Amino acid sequence: MAIDRRREAAGGGRPLPAENGSLPAGEAGSAAAATPAAPTAEIQTLPPPPPAAPTCSPLLLDYDGSVLPFLGGLGGSYQKTLVLLTWIPALFIGFSQFSDSFLLDQPDFWCREADGRGNGTGHLTRGPANHSGLLGPPALPTTPPPDNASGCQCHEWQYRIRAGLVQNVVSKWDLVCESSWKVHIAKFSLLVGLIFGYLVTGCIADWVGRRPVLLFSVIFILTFGLTVALSVNVTMFSTLRFFEGFCLAGIILSLYALRIELCPPGHRFMVTMVASFIAMAGQFLMPGLAALCRDWQVLQAVIICPFLLMLIYWSIFPESLRWLMATQQFEASKKLILQFTNKNRMSTESDIKGVMPELEKELARRPKKVCIVKVVGTRNLWKNIVVLCVNSLTGFGIHHCFAKSMMGHEAKMTIIHNFYADYYTMAGIALASCLAMCPVVGFLGRRGGLLLFMILTALASLLQLGLLNLIGKYSQLPNSGMSDSVKDKFSTAFSIVGMFSSHAVGSLSVFFCAEITPTVIRGGGLGLVLASAGFGMLTAPIMELHNQKGYFLHHVIFACCTLICIICILLLPESKSQNLPENILDGEHYTRKPLLPHKKGEQPLLLTNSELKDYSGLHDSSAVSDGVSENTTANGMKSM
Repeated sequence: MAIDRRREAAGGGRPLPAENGSLPAGEAGSAAAATPAAPTAEIQTLPPPPPAAPTCSPLLLDYDGSVLPFLGGLGGSYQKTLVLLTWIPALFIGFSQFSDSFLLDQPDFWCREADGRGNGTGHLTRGPANHSGLLGPPALPTTPPPDNASGCQCHEWQYRIRAGLVQNVVSKWDLVCESSWKVHIAKFSLLVGLIFGYLVTGCIADWVGRRPVLLFSVIFILTFGLTVALSVNVTMFSTLRFFEGFCLAGIILSLYALRIELCPPGHRFMVTMVASFIAMAGQFLMPGLAALCRDWQVLQAVIICPFLLMLIYWSIFPESLRWLMATQQFEASKKLILQFTNKNRMSTESDIKGVMPELEKELARRPKKVCIVKVVGTRNLWKNIVVLCVNSLTGFGIHHCFAKSMMGHEAKMTIIHNFYADYYTMAGIALASCLAMCPVVGFLGRRGGLLLFMILTALASLLQLGLLNLIGKYSQLPNSGMSDSVKDKFSTAFSIVGMFSSHAVGSLSVFFCAEITPTVIRGGGLGLVLASAGFGMLTAPIMELHNQKGYFLHHVIFACCTLICIICILLLPESKSQNLPENILDGEHYTRKPLLPHKKGEQPLLLTNSELKDYSGLHDSSAVSDGVSENTTANGMKSM
């Protein structure tokens, strides 16, 4: 009826064009006869859409399910050799990461003014504790330190270095009194270099591969690291340390990614933990190495020179096969698979699933490389990465708060007096944390273990902030039965628990992010979470530079972050015994599973990925509504 009214309004009862814009057949002929001079208008149609590119074979993209079993998993001798080659550099990395505790240790110093007989006089001033995690100032027989005005007017300083060296960077260039701030800048340089290195080399590793990033980082760390030992002033030292940290980040990140991508699901965590234990061995051996070297320049050269052994990796270490397959570089993947089979003395006849025939069909396909920026357009993946970055930042940031509470004025501990006791106490807590992670993560999984350690961190921080203040108030009351020693003991206990759990939170967040990030952007995801950890560690020298001002607020902020992280961890997926996601689509479907299984016949509240419908093609045609069955509800699910 609406069409008839439109015809009457147009006059003459002339029929309207059909939906495709043309007139009916009979009317078209009469219209052409009535207007012979009118040129015939040619109907312009849209060009057909280009044919969609054929998708890659699912067999080739299922690396853990098809390619890795074909190569023998981790049972092949070649795979075991490659894993061993990723473990060896962890010892050198441990030396480099903890070198600041020795190169930049602030020693005790005094002014040596020669009298008429050449004897030195002056007052001994204790250098502040400068390495992260010191539990108390060293107890040395000293006279009361002079004030800043009179104590810094000196032409010749004498030093007593506690870190096993005869001379370090501070004593080399007299970085005391008004020049002491340069020590903190030198500490910044290595950490800031690590942060920028993680971000940059992570993106490069996704674009050109893990192997080139590893090898070029080794070459440049040899160049910059050995040049650090030849520095002529503290400015040159700090600048070169920045580039040394940048290159060290490339080595750490590429080895971490290669280690994860070599292993099947059941071995990823233990292989990663073995590398952590080897790096801790470097931490434990570092004081002995410093005592043998005696001079900071010799120590720096000894730390860097072992990286020369990694130059042979150019000829013996291949590119990550998982990354080559995920980015569809099938020509290089075929050569590497044949290399694996030759090294393992395997026959291609064992290819039951037909990986090689499928690979032959896809050799002409162009590679598809992805940048970490693509994660912004995802729905779930970016949230998972952000949550783990915040966890990493919180874990490593609050770790310094617990360490400061043990060495601060409010704790006043007397059980630990010297550099080596402080250093090995910190190393022992880190070792105990990693040892505890193995059974906890094996039993509770990645998400459950991270949640447990974060709850312990939050409890330790909140009890330390609240309960200790309450104890301090009651200890001031007469006949309360509480003394400052009770508060000191509680502070020690909470600090040890906090350092123990926060170290586990930071380490597990990095590993968790490496598992849930797809292979095509794993370098970028690892770079983000490692850079967040670097920002957390950067809070220690920042607080020292400001003379610990604002320490309490700093601790309160991180304590609040732990509460937020506890809620966000519940939104993460569980990656234990799961295949690694290879592309962005796999990572997007890597969603959280319910803690408890659904009961039989129970309707889930949220749709799964297979039940999601595409509503982009809906239109207001009446034919669509007629085609919907009566037993289908509005959200696309069948009614009961």
